[in-house]
Amino acid sequence: MKSGQRGNLNQLGLLRFARNDKRNTKLLKADFHIHTQYSRDCNMPLEKIINRCLKTKINCIAISDHGTVEGALKMQSLAPFKVIVAEEILTPHGEIMGMFLKEGIPSGISVEEAIARIKAQDALVCLPHPFDPFRGLRLDNHKIEELAGQIDIIEVFNARSPLSGPAAKAQNFATKYDLPGIVGSDAHSPNEIGYTYVEMPEFDTKDDFLQALRQGKISTRKSSFLVHFSSAWAKLRNLP
Repeated sequence: MKSGQRGNLNQLGLLRFARNDKRNTKLLKADFHIHTQYSRDCNMPLEKIINRCLKTKINCIAISDHGTVEGALKMQSLAPFKVIVAEEILTPHGEIMGMFLKEGIPSGISVEEAIARIKAQDALVCLPHPFDPFRGLRLDNHKIEELAGQIDIIEVFNARSPLSGPAAKAQNFATKYDLPGIVGSDAHSPNEIGYTYVEMPEFDTKDDFLQALRQGKISTRKSSFLVHFSSAWAKLRNLP
């Protein structure tokens, strides 16, 4: 997928597009990968995220901090729009994301245990930037394919991933296993929010979410490589 590409997910071969009458349906504009000051590599306060979302008309977000849901839970009580509680759980082989979590899951556990703990909360298992050579899962393709039956969602575009190949690989994986795809800015600074988003019908439950996602249209744009410097600076500032 080229940066700046816009189209519906069905046209990209990822998801089946269910025809519906949108005249009576309010569409959400959703960014499904945002960090806060509760991540070790981010200093972005919750209030700045809310203000940026309101400015860019983002009205649905997933807060997916590293190793904690504290920021996501607080954001749910503050934001005037829909907030999904998510977390990037660091395993020895890379990150697994839980979505619709009720409580945090510790980092340092195995991929299998991370998935089991997400499922134990009746939450959704997502693979964030799975094929990114710098931040993806450090598993061979056969092992990743073995996990397919336990995966609910895959991130098919991440604005912070500098290469196009990993997104194409994620799209192919989603098509092969009929998985709904999300996109996210992976924002660690306010201006990144909304770089990529999904326009989709409203939802109430995680099952509604999966159905609504299959009707989504996406807009994508890559972040500047310079955004990684803000994360590096945040890490340095947050050293004990």
